[in-house]
Amino acid sequence: MGLEDRMAVSHGSLMSYPSFVLLISTIILFSLSFSTAQSNGCSERGEYSANSAYSRNLNLILSSLHSNVSVNGGFYNTSTGQGPDEVYALALCRGDLASGSCFDCINSSSEGIKKQCPNQKEAIFWGPGISSSVCMLRYSNRNIFSAMEVTPSIPVTNPNDISANLEQFNETLHKLMGVLLTEASSGSTSKFAAGDMNFTSSEKIYGLVQCTPDISKSDCRICLQGAIGELSECCGRKQGGRILRPSCIAWFELNLFYDSNTIDAPSLSPPGPSTSVDIVPPVITNNRESSRTTSRTTIIIVVSVVILLALAVIVSILCCILYKWKAKLNRDDDSAIRRLESLQFSLTAVKTATNDFHDANRLGQGGFGSVYKGMLQNGQEIAVKRLSRHSSQGELEFKNEILLVAKLQHRNLVRLMGFCLEGTERILVYEFVSNGSLDQYIFDSIKRGQLNWEMCYKIICAIARGILYLHEDSCLRIIHRDLKASNVLLDEEMNPKISDFGMARLFAVNQIQGNTARTVGTYGYMAPEYALHGQFSVKSDVFSFGILLLEIVSGKKNSWMNDSGELEHLPSYAWKNWREGTAENLIDPTLGSSSKSIIMRCIHVGLLCIQEHAAKRPTMASVVLMLNSNSLSLPPPMQPAFLMYGSMETSLPSSQQSSGSSQSGQSTDRDATPYFPLN
Repeated sequence: MGLEDRMAVSHGSLMSYPSFVLLISTIILFSLSFSTAQSNGCSERGEYSANSAYSRNLNLILSSLHSNVSVNGGFYNTSTGQGPDEVYALALCRGDLASGSCFDCINSSSEGIKKQCPNQKEAIFWGPGISSSVCMLRYSNRNIFSAMEVTPSIPVTNPNDISANLEQFNETLHKLMGVLLTEASSGSTSKFAAGDMNFTSSEKIYGLVQCTPDISKSDCRICLQGAIGELSECCGRKQGGRILRPSCIAWFELNLFYDSNTIDAPSLSPPGPSTSVDIVPPVITNNRESSRTTSRTTIIIVVSVVILLALAVIVSILCCILYKWKAKLNRDDDSAIRRLESLQFSLTAVKTATNDFHDANRLGQGGFGSVYKGMLQNGQEIAVKRLSRHSSQGELEFKNEILLVAKLQHRNLVRLMGFCLEGTERILVYEFVSNGSLDQYIFDSIKRGQLNWEMCYKIICAIARGILYLHEDSCLRIIHRDLKASNVLLDEEMNPKISDFGMARLFAVNQIQGNTARTVGTYGYMAPEYALHGQFSVKSDVFSFGILLLEIVSGKKNSWMNDSGELEHLPSYAWKNWREGTAENLIDPTLGSSSKSIIMRCIHVGLLCIQEHAAKRPTMASVVLMLNSNSLSLPPPMQPAFLMYGSMETSLPSSQQSSGSSQSGQSTDRDATPYFPLN
């Protein structure tokens, strides 16, 4: 934020407490000044009857939601019930709203949403009314937690136009909302920011943005980017406006509509001429009786004393920092030991859970070990991965890796529950995912019929968000290196979870690329620069995701035998049809034709991901944005890497030859033998 902008932006907290008078005045002001808009908050996902179990669960949640929100800092989500009658609900108050005002707003919204949507299983309500919208309430029969959603996207526009200085107004609005977006999306908890900026000497623009705290920083950024883009289109010439989305809001006015005292957003005047303060050294004056020698001596003494004092201060600061650093290391070591102890399973407990690794409990076997289904004494089902005893990894490295992977917490990653390290046994314990792996559905002629396009699109977007979390949003930067259909598991609600981090590599935050002399992974999913030269990066995972996306859309494996008995490769098949304008040939007929435009867009994104040159491939942040924003124009794809492998069907354990287990897929660490066919 440059000094020349002369702006103030506040990163507020959901724990702020403005007065109730502000809420009432805000409601009255915007009820008079804004045009009426329809909230479109009633979904068509289904209806419930008045005396049903779903109705009772919904009433139970709504009866207590207002009190839970007010005591939890302005945001709360919860669910109740089981199966099709389970209700998921969340509520969010604007970041500058007081606890009492938040309580009243959610309470009135609980009544309003039932009147607006009397029997819909999914609804959203901005309260106390669409023209004031200082809080939001949502409920659904599906899991809406930690997932960015941008529809419905409701514009609310001030009817009054900007009369003068339109160009300066739009430029200032763009700068203000851009800085607010950065402030909010970098917040770890509140994801709220408000502030103002002068666009004339006497006029200001006041802005506010907010995301639901349960979504990731990148999802918050993407949601706000789209909302601010809509805000410029609908309200760029108006004296105020806002965009209301389920996961975020963007709002601006020419009058102060939030409590600047509560969130400490100061008002600064427009930039004026720059001034500087000259530091003038003390002048030593000499009278007739002073000598040049005395002056020099005085200067030397003063300078020496200043230098000694500065050194003393620096040494004291360094000692203090060193002491705190050592204390922190000791605390971290103690915390790591306690964390390891909480994650460690005994070998006896693991053997009991798996019936001593009985073959009847074996789910599958990969290049790095076997996977077994087990059940703990408390009845919880687990997946146990028994690593190969030939691993060269030492005990310390194994424990460090456990601590790192255990920190990964995302709804689209399989959760690591613990480990066992006794003698030569190295065992990983994961949550059990009940519906098997994705390849069992997309490559099976019978199970394929259970996946409609809505489910496939949900799976594609969720996998992309999981990879983005690994690359950018977690406390680490992780390259998976073996992303494929058999390593994507599906839970009871068909939500995808990325699994098998046995070949993942940890990167430094600023590291771009790594090299290895030992190529590991699954043929057909490996990027060409990795298979040929051992170079891997986040773009290697992007390539694998592109192949997986095309597999989901087409229902075809990355290579197959055509009717003529010739080997076909998905990248070349997709590129040939795209170049000839027959890309619709890639679409699996079971997906139907009602969503053809979005399916074609997914094919376009898939081709961008598998381009031959890694630098041309998008990042996963761009992929998520392209998948969620239909208005964003996509660049034309370049030629993909037509990478094929000799002896694929016999000696090489490709994804087509894997066991198809629900917890593991076949991978290889043998040297690849790639070649590029002539076009």
